[in-house]
Amino acid sequence: MRLGIIGDWTEDGFRYVKSKGLDCVEFCYNHDQPTDKLLALIPSLNEWQEKYGVKILSMGRWGSERIKADGTINEPVFKEDCDVIDAASAVGCPVFNCGCNYTESKNFKENCDIAIDYFSKLLDYAKGKNVRIATYNCDWGNFVYNDKAWSVVHNALPELGIKYDVSHCFNRRGDYLKEIRDWGDRFLHFHLKGTLYVENEHYDDPPAGLDQTDWPSVMAMLHIKHYDKMISIEPHSHNWRDDLGEWGVDFTINFIKPYLR
Repeated sequence: MRLGIIGDWTEDGFRYVKSKGLDCVEFCYNHDQPTDKLLALIPSLNEWQEKYGVKILSMGRWGSERIKADGTINEPVFKEDCDVIDAASAVGCPVFNCGCNYTESKNFKENCDIAIDYFSKLLDYAKGKNVRIATYNCDWGNFVYNDKAWSVVHNALPELGIKYDVSHCFNRRGDYLKEIRDWGDRFLHFHLKGTLYVENEHYDDPPAGLDQTDWPSVMAMLHIKHYDKMISIEPHSHNWRDDLGEWGVDFTINFIKPYLR
């Protein structure tokens, strides 16, 4: 496994990752960011990877409305996904994370068929580009986030992977160890983010290791599944900012390192 962090697309971002003793970074290029700007960054991204010895190991696009209300593909959004795949390929990034939104005009099975069609097109586009496609298990613009949908969509598409974040399952009050047991073989990317509940209500997303997640068991499951890809720290809390946030990132790095091999 390789420990990294979600970063930004600047030289300072690469410098920051290096300063934390990490050698890989994840980029989240979300629905509100024009992909032509990402494509224009490719020469600089390659320069900074070389200069700082920090590899880009994940790119994702969250929150897009990939399927229109009538159940047809939103072609401009599909083109944006293809742009990010092209960018990932150009910088040597091995995985692109995305989702597929649910449309109320169709039933669950029809939505699954639509998602299968959409992801099939992405998989076809990515062929020969050394980029694999993974669905994220967040519900932001996405319904393919748990066993109910994976059992249909991923079983139909053996090449389709999963980007997993324990906190999303935790927040849905699901069994994240069961999900890792049943689907860990499909994981292509993994987020490291804490979760904290008080009086059975979500309170905060503190740094991993300072939360209620059973991280030793999670890491044991990842080793059992022979997961050998990036584990990406996601600073997410509005409480852990500035000096406290930096201390939290350092804490998570030192906390999780003994579980890596």
